[in-house]
Amino acid sequence: MATAYFGRRYTLSASHRLHADSLSNEENRATYGKCNNPHGHGHNYVVEVLVGGEVDGETGMVVNMASLDATVQTAVLDRFDHTNLNFDPLFVNQVPTTENLTKAVFDVLKEALPAGKLEYVRVEETENNFFQYQGQ
Repeated sequence: MATAYFGRRYTLSASHRLHADSLSNEENRATYGKCNNPHGHGHNYVVEVLVGGEVDGETGMVVNMASLDATVQTAVLDRFDHTNLNFDPLFVNQVPTTENLTKAVFDVLKEALPAGKLEYVRVEETENNFFQYQGQ
C-alpha cells in the first residue's frame, strides 16, 4: 500500500499560565519567565494536522476534508478556542505548555479521526516557536 498524506491548518486563540505547583514561586519565575505571569497570557495558535493513508479508489481522497474539518471543530476548536488552558481537565495535573497542548490535540484527534492515520500534529505558538507530536 502506498501512503498519501493530507494536511490541514486551523487557528485557535487560548490563554495559559505556565506554573508548576511542585516548584516554588522563585523556581517557577526562573523556569517560565514572563510566561509565569499570574494573570496568564494568550496566543493565536496555528494547529496543523497531517493524515496519512491509502487513497480511496472511489473518492480519490485520503480523508474527506469536510469530515476532517468537522472533527477538528468538535474535538479541538470547540474545546480549546477562546479558553484558558489551565482550566481544561487535560491540564489539571500538568503544565499547559504548548508541548503538552500539542500532545493533547493529537490524543483527542486520534480517537475521533474520521479516516486515515493521524501522522502528526504541529502547533505554532508564535512565528518563532512551533511544536510537533507524532504519537508513541
